[in-house]
Amino acid sequence: MTDARTHIAAPENKPGYSLALKIAAQLFSVVFHPLFIPTYVIAFLLRFHPSYFSGFSDGSKLMLLLTTILNTAFFPAFSVLIMKGLGFISSILLPTRQDRIGPYLAAMIFYFWAARVFFKFVPQLSPELPSFMTGVFITTIFALLANIFFKISMHAIGCGGLIGIFIVVMNSNTMLMTWPLALAILVTGMVCTARFVVSNHTQKEIYSGLLVGLACQLIAALIIL
Repeated sequence: MTDARTHIAAPENKPGYSLALKIAAQLFSVVFHPLFIPTYVIAFLLRFHPSYFSGFSDGSKLMLLLTTILNTAFFPAFSVLIMKGLGFISSILLPTRQDRIGPYLAAMIFYFWAARVFFKFVPQLSPELPSFMTGVFITTIFALLANIFFKISMHAIGCGGLIGIFIVVMNSNTMLMTWPLALAILVTGMVCTARFVVSNHTQKEIYSGLLVGLACQLIAALIIL
């Protein structure tokens, strides 16, 4: 009998791909891993937004970026490594829905703390920043719930959130967002295509991930802004 924990159903009629395409797809999957998306967003806004961080010293900006990296990338990734070492998950690649439950719960804790930091400890931040981090936290809740039924794509969720926050910033009319939003859509298309190439995700898992990531950012914006 096949172990339900380790069995992964491959999509039907999946075409073969060249080695070069698989390498490129894997590279995109790593560079735009969902754990890195919050860092990319904050780094982009720190560098390009004309008003969100006015009055912040270079040291304060660096501390904000480091806080984002620690709470949204380092600690969740470290938690996954600990779970693998303790045998709670079968692989750090999280190939099954069962493997993803613990990492989702850990990420939820760290994302909640990051949102709290943005709200309470950096009160001079523009509200779009706490809204973004709250959206990231809400996303983990919906992703965990979706994971009960199917293996929703975490990469697609991250890309949906990227598009979502850029739409929120564009709607605030504080920065010209034409090229950043176009770039986010391009990256999203390439990352989702990469997941079709190197993962066993179905179209439903990819597209629903995009929808969840986008919707959660818009929901957070409606609540907070």
